[in-house]
Amino acid sequence: MGGLVVLALVLVTLSFREDQDGPVSGAQSAAAAALEPFQVAADRVAEPFRDAYRWAQGLTDARADANRLQRENETLRQQYARARLAEQENARLRSLLQFRSGPRFPEGFDGVAAEVIYRPPGSYAQAIVIAAGRDDGIRVDDPVVTARGLVGTVSRVDTKTARVTLLSDDQSAVSATVLGSEAAGIVRRGQGPRAPLTLVRVPKEAVVHVGDTVVTAGWRSRRFSSLYPPGILIGNVTSVGRADTDLFTQVQVEPFADLSSLEAVLVLVPSDRGTTP
Repeated sequence: MGGLVVLALVLVTLSFREDQDGPVSGAQSAAAAALEPFQVAADRVAEPFRDAYRWAQGLTDARADANRLQRENETLRQQYARARLAEQENARLRSLLQFRSGPRFPEGFDGVAAEVIYRPPGSYAQAIVIAAGRDDGIRVDDPVVTARGLVGTVSRVDTKTARVTLLSDDQSAVSATVLGSEAAGIVRRGQGPRAPLTLVRVPKEAVVHVGDTVVTAGWRSRRFSSLYPPGILIGNVTSVGRADTDLFTQVQVEPFADLSSLEAVLVLVPSDRGTTP
């Protein structure tokens, strides 16, 4: 190795001192010509490795781009989900407001829209808790509705929240009448899952048909009045039974409002009531 180094230094020194046509230059040219095929072969051998490196680099960049696009896609998906939830919430509130300002909204009442924030567990707890209370002018026995129909009444009031007992509760009772008929009675909880509500104490001679609409009666006297304004939708008749031994007609009612999946409600508050207790 030392001899080769010395020889290289001698050749370099001689190449600087002689002319371009000298023997050293000729030897260099001959060596370069002899080594050219090996250099070409080395380039060809190295080319696949360079291509493989470029391919691997491109693959790494592609994976990085794919990961970035995936993160952006997840972000967009979350934004889309939030936008859809906001849209549904706006649609639900618009529906409540349409019921509030529509022609069937009870005269003399204002509506307090509130979100359902809690539903007690268990099938026997037919009640919900809403995010509005005494500070919003809500009192015990105020009617509660949705855009589809009657839900129940306020049974307990706190400062910021209120408990609403649903129509499907054993303690609920609503004076009601059948549209297009003189039939009237009291809507109570039914006896089975297919008939959540029952219109009881309907006179046997009253004419009631399947598909008829049941609404609140809303009676009023000089000293007393019903808890519910007249004309609020309750449900439609699904079954009518008249046994010879019965004193009253058995009427099964399906409520218009879906009592099992309430998300927002409207509390009917008398217009002349203040927010102070």
